[in-house]
Amino acid sequence: MKEFLFIFRGGDAGALQGSPEAMQQHTQKWINWMQKLAADGKMIGGQPLSTDGKVLTGKNKKITDGPYAEGKELIGGYLLVHADNYDEAVEISKDCPGLELDGSVEIRQIQEIQM
Repeated sequence: MKEFLFIFRGGDAGALQGSPEAMQQHTQKWINWMQKLAADGKMIGGQPLSTDGKVLTGKNKKITDGPYAEGKELIGGYLLVHADNYDEAVEISKDCPGLELDGSVEIRQIQEIQM
């Protein structure tokens, strides 16, 4: 079984603001989805990311605050999952609650490195 990284971007979370109940329902959908993945033996790990951070760039290792991407480009979190191939990983990602808010899931296979 291979490992895949799901990178979650964007989504219109503003649509939920002003309604604590809607926010709680959406959060519960994430919890339910991740619990199902764990129960199915698919979830390896993952977490939401804070909106602040640091960016290290180039040969001079310049450090800036960031990432300050636009909302739709901001990485909100990640999951590491088991799947047999890209087709299965895509099927798993289709239940991501972030898609309901027009977010996106980038799916990347983890390459094995022999050390």
